Amino acid sequence: MTQLLHLAAPEDLDRLERMVAAYHAFEGIETDEATRRDALQPMLEGSPHGAVWMIGPKMAPVGYLAVSFGWSIELGGLDGVVDEFWIREAVRGRGMGGEALLALQKTLQDAGVKALSLEVAHGNDAAQRLYERAGFAARDYQFMTWRA
Repeated sequence: MTQLLHLAAPEDLDRLERMVAAYHAFEGIETDEATRRDALQPMLEGSPHGAVWMIGPKMAPVGYLAVSFGWSIELGGLDGVVDEFWIREAVRGRGMGGEALLALQKTLQDAGVKALSLEVAHGNDAAQRLYERAGFAARDYQFMTWRA
């Protein structure tokens, strides 16, 4: 793994939760601190269902990538979904996002992950270009969600 990405651990919870809150505010996602912490804690403790990587210097990260894991017959086995990807606005556009995605892809491939997917909002052209440069391609599917 590069110096750019660091697997988040339980001691990163407070710092990470603040970044997730900033991302959610930016995207207009309504969550509260308890919900965010409850969702993050298992990932930081080694849950097989997902992991979070901090982007940037270990003691002063500038963003994070959260990935959940599943299984796909179509894609050949273990797959991942980028659940959240955020970089502080002040450092966006400097190539860190693309570098982080490429490092994550290499890390996951080395761990046996066969495919990585993500969502991107219609009209978010900058993000779409970033993802395309990192090798992501649109598929003819509509992502749909059921919530309990």
